[in-house]
This record gives sequence, structure tokens and C-alpha cells, in this order.
Amino acid sequence: MATCAHLLAQHGVALTGAAAGVDSLPAPVVLLSDAALGLLRDVFEQPHLLAGLSRIARRVVAWGGGKPVAVPHAGAVATGRALAAALQDPPRAGEDHVPFFTIHGTAVPDIPAHRFGSRPAEAAAVHLTQRADRDACHIESVASGWLFLIPQGDAAWLLGVGGALDDLLAESRLVAGQLASVEPAAARFETAPRMLEQLSGADWLALGTSAIAFDPICGDGTAQAAREAVLAAAVVTGLVEGGDPAALLGHYHAMLLAAMRRHLQIAVGFYANGGTSPWWQEQAAATRAGYDWCTARLALLPEPRFVLHGTRLIAREKAA
Repeated sequence: MATCAHLLAQHGVALTGAAAGVDSLPAPVVLLSDAALGLLRDVFEQPHLLAGLSRIARRVVAWGGGKPVAVPHAGAVATGRALAAALQDPPRAGEDHVPFFTIHGTAVPDIPAHRFGSRPAEAAAVHLTQRADRDACHIESVASGWLFLIPQGDAAWLLGVGGALDDLLAESRLVAGQLASVEPAAARFETAPRMLEQLSGADWLALGTSAIAFDPICGDGTAQAAREAVLAAAVVTGLVEGGDPAALLGHYHAMLLAAMRRHLQIAVGFYANGGTSPWWQEQAAATRAGYDWCTARLALLPEPRFVLHGTRLIAREKAA
């Protein structure tokens, strides 16, 4: 919501009751790729936004019973509080507005959500051993789920998806060896990807994780949220400037549906190869079914009529 509010203010669109900041994060910390950081810095026109965060240089992955593999990774770790403080930019009143148009940053009344699987998660603060690698995150699949260890300097956070955190650690060959101790779970939440069956109406659109949420297994949730906010601001600006509401809002729905389809296409590979237990098979099947669900709905929609040019939408025929 903070990104959308910032861009609307730049476009001279007045907001009433819009809260600056970021959507509340269920997990205590988030791993930001350099691509996500770059997008936020471009949008907010602050090249040093979120500078000084703890850096992650590698991912160490043990998947499907295989040996750990280290791959380069360029990113940083931020808390929800740090994100909120960095992105806080109260909207400035503009000259134009959309009468009675609502941007929903929380649940939309009477609109059901479609979930692609069931993946409860627990997050806990942990203490690393002296030999633990503090500039690498560790990701491991085990029989009943998967583990994600995110160092933050001398501190660290552990995410467990699927079974209870203690049970996942009992099955661990990689992550458990990095830990000296584990604090009680600080948060419990659902991580399965989901989206509202309807993302917009005649006088509203839904934005943020209440509208569409990605599985953290792919690591692109923050970048997607920023891209979604850019698109939402462009759609609302188009409405202010007299654009066709059905075309603009239909474009918004189609683009988010296509984004979810791409996400599920990537995620199904992780769940198909993570393990052979019933849990892994069920999640792979749910992800495939979600991909098919998105594909069928996209087939009913017209070809996109707009493209993003900077932070505004223009008709495709004008862009050609």
C-alpha cells in the first residue's frame, strides 16, 4: 500500500484514509533480493533506501534428499518494522480524485479467496553456532515440509513450513546443525499461495497480500507486491484521467492472474521434487491444480490492452 500511495501522490491523485507504510508481514523478517531493493529504490527515488541491512551472499540448498549445494545470492534481510519506517511516505493531497473509488489493502467483504494448497508455517528466533555461516541462508526439504534459515547478523530467524517446527528440525540434516538453540515460535501463519476470485469491481480494487499472496518458497513475494502496487497506481491514475473502467480494471485482474500462474508454474517444480511423502505429493498436486485454474480463467479473458510505460499505462496500439 505504501508504494501505491507514493505513486498516486506523484500523479496528483488525492487519497482519503489511505495508510502509508507496508502491509503487515506475518513473518518477522523478509529476505529482499537486490532486484526487489532496486525496484523500491526506483519507485521512491531513493538510491540508498534500506541501506545498511544485513547482506546474504549465498543460498545453501539441500532439496529432495540431495547433497547441499551453494549458489550465489545477492540480497538483504529486513524486519517488517524497518520496511515500514523506510517506506513511510504520507500521501500528499492532489487536485484530482476518483469519487467513491476504494483501494482495499485488507480483506474485501464477500469476496472469497482461492487457496492453492495448505502450508501452515511457524517462525522463530534462533541462535547460531559459532561455526554457522552468517552470510548465507539455508533451505532444506525434509519429509514433512521444509526449513528456511535466514541470518541477520549475529541473530537469525527460522521458518518451518508443513509440520511443527520441532518435528521438521528432528528430520533436518542441514539446518539443525547451524543452530545452537531455538526460541518459542513467534508467529504462525499460512504460506500457501492464494488470491481473491475477484480482484476488482466497478468502484474498487484489491491490493496487497489480501488480494494475492505468493509462496515464500520462490522468494519473489516482495518484488511482486511492489510490481502490483505500481500497476494498481497506474490503473487508478488511468481512471482519474478518464480511461475506460472496464478495460483498466480488467487489465489489472488479468495481469495479477497471469502473475499467479507464473508463480505456480515455478513453485510446482519445488514441490514435485522436494520429497516423496504424502505431504509433498498433496502440495504438488494442489499447485498443479492452481496452475490449471489460472490457465482456464486466463483463456476466457481478452488480450491485454495496455502496457506499462514507466508508472503509467498506455494503450498497446499507441506503444507499438
